[in-house]
Amino acid sequence: MGILHDDVVIIKQAEKEGDPSVITINCPDKTGLGCDLCRIILFFGLSIVRGDVSTDGKWCFLVFWVIGSPETRWGLLKKRLVGTCPSCSSASGISFYRSELQPPKPPDVFLLKFCCYNRRGLLHDVTGVLCELELTIKKVKVSTTPDEKVMDLFFVTDTRELMHTNKRKEEVYDYLKEVTGDAMISCGIEMVGPEITACSQASSFLPTAITEDMFDLEMPKELRSGSLTSKSVSVTMDNTLSPGHTLVQISCIDHKGLLYDIMRTLKDYNIQISYGRFSIKQKRHCEIDLFVMQADGKKIVDSSKQTALTSRLQLELIRPLRVAIVNRGPDTELLVANPVELSGKGRPLVFYDITLAFKMLDVGVFSAKIGRHLIADREWEVYRVLIDEGVGLSVPRSTIEEQVWKMLMGWD
Repeated sequence: MGILHDDVVIIKQAEKEGDPSVITINCPDKTGLGCDLCRIILFFGLSIVRGDVSTDGKWCFLVFWVIGSPETRWGLLKKRLVGTCPSCSSASGISFYRSELQPPKPPDVFLLKFCCYNRRGLLHDVTGVLCELELTIKKVKVSTTPDEKVMDLFFVTDTRELMHTNKRKEEVYDYLKEVTGDAMISCGIEMVGPEITACSQASSFLPTAITEDMFDLEMPKELRSGSLTSKSVSVTMDNTLSPGHTLVQISCIDHKGLLYDIMRTLKDYNIQISYGRFSIKQKRHCEIDLFVMQADGKKIVDSSKQTALTSRLQLELIRPLRVAIVNRGPDTELLVANPVELSGKGRPLVFYDITLAFKMLDVGVFSAKIGRHLIADREWEVYRVLIDEGVGLSVPRSTIEEQVWKMLMGWD
């Protein structure tokens, strides 16, 4: 007996605008599944307003109440969610002899070379096209020439795994042509080696003062006035309420990807959730109750492990991303950084949100780079955007920094 493929993920769309749609997932369990599902939901631009998770260690049942938009591609979302769920046979142990348990093959990396005449908001429009086409941006180098031409180099992977075909390359070209019109000069796509996006950059590529401030992994004793952080984060653990689980209780302000940030932290610590409930109260206040255990099936009783996990959860919720405006010689540069999962996956839509904030502020981008840096034994995805100041920057630096932060956090 098994569950029908179409019943692994069931999506009930909201009947009225503003009401949540309900995503129900019923499939075999695996460590980190909640993180992988929340990453997909985040990639599709959905906000989770409520969630219930339960599992017996072999089979899991998850329900997410989400707020979408008229542009949400529900059919494609279901396909991606189903694709990340283990096959039903894995619950019986059959997959022990299947290739499923083999490490997944790294996705092919392609270089998209794109040249066109510059205009305000162009980078965001191009980034939006790549997101719509399900192309994951691994690395970027954007530069502007003196004659107002832009050369964009995007290193991407294709979720649909079709980029090796001419049809897929033509689709990308057509989408880019539609958004740029006659401004497009050239566009080419070629396959490159995966080592091109490997974490080969050390922290020395970033100024020491920046790395010490932005990538501090210790919980601050007190938050600096004006610092870009989420406030009122509380994380507590209790081993008295369940004979076999540790209760982790989290109280905080909601932000874009909140549940993803919690799930990725637990995944990195190899902590399994047996039961969990997430809900948003008034004024974006969230309450999360999670009954968890270690990979060995035992409670978290070691005080040092409790302290380490509590501190990391607090830190990830206070500063899920790092944002700063810095001087780069006579120029102004925006730095945004987010931690990379131990699995090597980065946070979705960061570059999209950065470029959207710039477009809304009518601030130009002179150059941009995305790279990975190994800092304090942890891998970070770092976005460096050199601001096009032209005849003078009319928007205050603090406004740019704050607007980018609010966009990334999903705060209006």
